[in-house]
Order: sequence, then C-alpha cells, then structure tokens
Amino acid sequence: MAVDSDGTEDAGWEIDPEDEQGAAVLAALGRQLRTWREKAGKRVADFGVEIGYGEDQVRKVEGGKRIPRPEYLDRADRTLGAGGQISAMKADMEQVRYPKKVRDLAKMEDQAIEIHTYNNHNIHGLLQTPEYTRALFNTWRPVYTPDEMERMLAARMARQSIFERSPAPALSFVQELVTLSRPIGGTMVLRRQLERLLEVAQLPNVEFQVMPTDVEEHAGMAGRIQVLKFPDGSAVGRSEGAFNGRPVSDPKQLRILELRYGIIRAQALTPRKSLALIEELLGET
Repeated sequence: MAVDSDGTEDAGWEIDPEDEQGAAVLAALGRQLRTWREKAGKRVADFGVEIGYGEDQVRKVEGGKRIPRPEYLDRADRTLGAGGQISAMKADMEQVRYPKKVRDLAKMEDQAIEIHTYNNHNIHGLLQTPEYTRALFNTWRPVYTPDEMERMLAARMARQSIFERSPAPALSFVQELVTLSRPIGGTMVLRRQLERLLEVAQLPNVEFQVMPTDVEEHAGMAGRIQVLKFPDGSAVGRSEGAFNGRPVSDPKQLRILELRYGIIRAQALTPRKSLALIEELLGET
C-alpha cells in the first residue's frame, strides 16, 4: 500500500480525465460516499483519521477525482456503519479501476473462447509474473509515476483471471526464444518467470510454443499478432505489421492474420519440445 508524505495511506489512483465512462461512475460513487459520511455527522478530516487516509485523499475520492482502493471502501463501511452497502460499491469501482484501454482488452479476453498470440519483444501479459511485469514497466519511457505503475501492474495481473474461467478458453502462445532468455529484472525474476511458464504451459487448455532464433524462414517478421474468437463466431485481430496496426474484424483481413499465425505455429517448436526447452533454460538460469 502506498503512503502519502503525511504518513497516511494513499486512497487509490487518479482517474484519466479522458475516460468519460470512468469519470461518470466515480462521480456517482463519490456522491454516495459523501452522503454516508455527512449522514454519520463526520467531518472530512476526522473521517480520514479514522480510516487511515489523508484529508486530501478523502476529498478527491468524494469529488470523483480518485479511484478508491477496495480496502478504502471496506474501512469506510465499518466506520460509517453502512452494513456492507459501501463495501458493495466495489463492484462499481471495478468497472473503472483500470485504464480504459486495459478494461476494453480485458473485456474482450473475458468473452473470447479462443486466443491466439505471437510475441516477439517480451512475454505475453497473460503469462507474466508481477515481478516481471514491474521490471518490464520500469524499462518504458517516459517512465511511469509510482501511481501509474501500481495501477497498470494491478490491471495486468487482474487479466490473468482468465485461467480460472469455466469453461476454459483455448489459449495458444508462440514466444520468440529471446523473450525467454532476456533477464528483464535480473536472474531471479527471469527464473520465476520461467517457472510460471512451465505451470501455465501444462494446463490442458493451453498450447505453448517457442520460436527458435535459428529458423531460416519466419512468417512473423512483421511483428506481434493476436487473434481473439468469440462464441457468436465473430473475431478480432491485430498485428503490428498489418493494416497499420489497427484492430480488424473483417473476415478477409482476419484470414490474413490467421494464415500468418498458422505458419508461425508450424515453424515453431512443438509444445513438447518447447516445454523441454523451458526446463533446459531454467536449469541454466
């Protein structure tokens, strides 16, 4: 939990001013919280002390300027005697807790029955450990603020609930070998990441393949590819090297991405050989 300079805890994350949906939800949430506090006859400063947050943080939450953490709502519920009604607001908060682009991606992943992805720069977000994700975000420029870092990290980890879905979606990953050997964050971070890959790659609904560096023919040289398919037969895909990097849903365009991905899978190591390679890399790390 982050702590402000006055020693109180940080209430949550700043809302993106361009996120109109998120701003509307937060404004309504803030009004409800203020109503509960005023009904209990508590001043902002006193209420902040009771729940362990600074006065400025409380004002921002009630003003719809800051996304409260789940524990903020739980403490407010207990302090104001709301009988669970404030804690229940966590469901609304989850709608806007993460950046809009991440929410949109997570929504599509949650609805997809198949996800196929080729990754050439770093390990796919659904496969990353928290330590790897944090180290990866630390390499980005311009740098994230601590607030942005925590919000993006939480958002990426939340997407991994896809592995708990029932029925489970069919997941296919092809990773460039270099992404499994580059020590982002250091040796121990890489080692834990390889262990995580071994765990996920052995799930019955997951196909994990490694693209070796020494292949002479490679259909993925144009960059990353991702295709998501949905229960109604529709799909959406995206590739860095096709259609200006825009998401596409037109069947003709999707066929191109699926063709490239199919060739990539054929050129990569089999899932069995890929697992053996991860175990070998783990032994060397």
